[in-house]
Amino acid sequence: MDPIRNKLFLTDLITMDFPQSVFEEVQHLISHVYLDYDLSWLTSVFKDVVNLYNGNYPGYRQCSTHYHDLKHMTDGLLALASLINGAHAAGVSFRERQVTLALISIMLHETGYIQRNDDTVGTGAKYTLVRLERTLEFVKQYFASNSYDATDCELCCNFIRSTDMAEDIESLPFSSEGELTLAQMVATADIIGQIADRTYLEKLLFLFQELSEVHVLGFKTELDLLKNTLDSYRQAQHRMEHDLGNVKIYFLHHFMDRWEIDYDMYGDSINNNISYLSHLLENHRNDYREKLQRGGLLKRLAIMESANSD
Repeated sequence: MDPIRNKLFLTDLITMDFPQSVFEEVQHLISHVYLDYDLSWLTSVFKDVVNLYNGNYPGYRQCSTHYHDLKHMTDGLLALASLINGAHAAGVSFRERQVTLALISIMLHETGYIQRNDDTVGTGAKYTLVRLERTLEFVKQYFASNSYDATDCELCCNFIRSTDMAEDIESLPFSSEGELTLAQMVATADIIGQIADRTYLEKLLFLFQELSEVHVLGFKTELDLLKNTLDSYRQAQHRMEHDLGNVKIYFLHHFMDRWEIDYDMYGDSINNNISYLSHLLENHRNDYREKLQRGGLLKRLAIMESANSD
């Protein structure tokens, strides 16, 4: 509990740094929506994705990107499950299989950053500009190797395409309003999961490292990226409200239904992050790193930078 704000954070309710804790909450939420829900498919995919990120999946190296990492996935996964639960509480229902594929899609949606075993040059960040194509390739191989249905694979891929900020989501070939709404939820959860992270501002410094490896995205310094983040947030906010159906309203229903909390904890966390970022840019342009100390991430960044300079 924050004694000044008298409000809880999501991290007070769920151990966000532990993938299994997040997945247990996801299981709880989906089992609440569908009382006889079979969790076996979700559980199998979740285990595979955790193994993939941790370097225990055949043919692939451990995740080498520190912004688009395992926590990025679990943050988005929980946000999506929360939206689905909130929609259910508001009287909006979806076909069970569509929900399963939406959840699978967000678990797989950044797998394009993972390097194969024989890819030992640089990090997965070098694939930033082609991560979507690589992700879709991985998903198709994954579905085929597990003998999953090809039609399910195509819907999963379209859900993943929805996370592309440049995608006109209504032009994708969804077969029902339910599928379109779930795609809007997948895309919204991807955005919200990132920006609401308690260590979002610290992780932006790792994002700068990723983008620096691509060389073409125009940020010469960390400060450039931090300044651009305010514009990026406004663009994301506009997309959520106008292109993604404003489905983020279901977070309010979720927090009341699940925790009897009468405010949107995600929105609250995002407002805090963006406000603090504005404060840093106004008052601490020369010492912003000293003000970003959550999660011990700056210490990890310093170790990485030291290793890279050797």
